[in-house]
Amino acid sequence: MRLFAYRDATASRALGVSVDGINFHEMAVLAPDLPQETEELLGTDGALARLAELLAVAPSGRPIAEVTLLPFLERPNALWALALNFKTHIAETGLTTSLDYPHLFLRTAASYVGSGEPILAPPENVARAFDYEGELGVVIGKPGRHIPVERALDHVAGYTIVNEGSVREYQMHNRQFGLGKNFEASGSYGPWMVTADEFGDPTRHSIETRLNGIVRQRSGLDDLLVGVAETVAYLSQGYHLRPGDMIAMGTPGALPPAEDDAEGRDLSRQFGPFPTPGLVHMRPGDLAEVEISGIGTLSNPVIADQPATYRIG
Repeated sequence: MRLFAYRDATASRALGVSVDGINFHEMAVLAPDLPQETEELLGTDGALARLAELLAVAPSGRPIAEVTLLPFLERPNALWALALNFKTHIAETGLTTSLDYPHLFLRTAASYVGSGEPILAPPENVARAFDYEGELGVVIGKPGRHIPVERALDHVAGYTIVNEGSVREYQMHNRQFGLGKNFEASGSYGPWMVTADEFGDPTRHSIETRLNGIVRQRSGLDDLLVGVAETVAYLSQGYHLRPGDMIAMGTPGALPPAEDDAEGRDLSRQFGPFPTPGLVHMRPGDLAEVEISGIGTLSNPVIADQPATYRIG
């Protein structure tokens, strides 16, 4: 089952549920007695199972293509993310990280948009190394603290796709990633959350990132340095996990460019700290797509942010 948020001519924000990712039912019509806010819904015992039962006997619904998708988390308490958590990404940067503990940081809700919505590329006089990072997103359902590794996946409601857009110049300003990972509308997640029972074992799935149709990242999710269960358990040692918390699990390294891939081979067009064959920065006019088997495709056009001039409000 897929859970998502949308807007249309009749609602500024509503929840939808779908079996196939093509047609959907409005939550308010299918299950009006259930919470209509994602975080509360995920935290309600048995709510997702009941939705699945109702969906199984419901008639055909509306086409998803008729609505605009939104970030499905309305008021997330925490949006965690992992750095250097794919072995191929560690190898291409030459950076070191702990082999035992996840390298964690936080993002703000304002730094993410939904599938189909535009990602904002910084003005070139602010930053030029604006990079895609295709990632698996883990969405917490059952709250908990001091969760054993063997129980950690019980706390996962589902999975989504994340493009954890990164502004490298600002990321390298100091030891904390901070602003470089939180530029306004610089990343995205969606198009929906697929429930954990349907997605199954994350290590059996794969991820692919495309920029303008050219594959730039491709990896199995079994290349994660620290797995989903270990990350959830680790976070819970210091933080009470809450329904709707999301964890972006890190990104793979760049795919080596093909012989005819002039853009991927031109390191002179890279402005980040680690020139890498196959890496191409996102720029206005691009289309960024991240696909994860078992979930679908997160797709976002890239447009220019407003000029770097003083504004109030």
